[in-house]
Amino acid sequence: MPELPEVETIRQTLKQLVIGKTIDSVEVMWPKIIQEPDDSHQFGQSIQHQTIRDIRRKGKFLLFDLDQYVLVSHLRMEGKYGVHPAEEAVMDHTHVIFHFTDSTDLRYRDVRKFGTMHLQEKGTEATKKPLLLLAKDPLEADFSLMKFTEKVQKSERNIKNILLDQSVIAGLGNIYVDETLFLAGIHPLTKGVSLTTEQILKIKEAAVLTLQDAVKQGGTTIRSYVNSQGQIGMFQQQLNVYAQNDKPCHHCEDTITKIKVNGRGTHYCPSCQPQPL
Repeated sequence: MPELPEVETIRQTLKQLVIGKTIDSVEVMWPKIIQEPDDSHQFGQSIQHQTIRDIRRKGKFLLFDLDQYVLVSHLRMEGKYGVHPAEEAVMDHTHVIFHFTDSTDLRYRDVRKFGTMHLQEKGTEATKKPLLLLAKDPLEADFSLMKFTEKVQKSERNIKNILLDQSVIAGLGNIYVDETLFLAGIHPLTKGVSLTTEQILKIKEAAVLTLQDAVKQGGTTIRSYVNSQGQIGMFQQQLNVYAQNDKPCHHCEDTITKIKVNGRGTHYCPSCQPQPL
């Protein structure tokens, strides 16, 4: 699943390609992707003749700012955007096509069809689902360490699951949670209530460092992720623990271990991240 760095990379790429383009018409081949409004025909009519003014990101969501609306897009497992000449053949698994007035298309492909789109009036998106309950991500200037610490220390859940909870901290998924906990020296099964304020600060700082490094590298290529120009990310070349099971730790040479935490593959170093008693 694309996480914050992958979505940020896609945002930066798309800004170069579609800002200022005006939508002439929209084709929706898989209506279930359109969550709001519940009529895909109304969706297309509403954004016809709208111009893309900006593209923002909130956690793992892309926000396309139009003249009157905001299109909130979640890529889920394998959603991808690509810009193509209008005459170019449409690839399989393309479910939404935004036809621009300059004879180019913005095409959304999704093999698994898990992605979602919500079209909302400008200025209302933060007060409605899916962004309503979304926490700040650690790269946002107004991220509150105090609020984050309070949520973590009140929870009986393990820290792996806490960090995956987008209402606690946004943008982190399986890859970057494992990498963050490694840098912070925290075992993934450690309960939130047992973590000290100092340890939580280390987690926040590790998350920022991990995400910033991943953004610089264009994200991580795991399975089929590429950005909107078909370029792969390179952060996978510096992963410390994720998908490194049975390999020696770069720091101590102990063997990286993989376990299941609530059904999610979880990677850690037994020496660098000792299990809590």
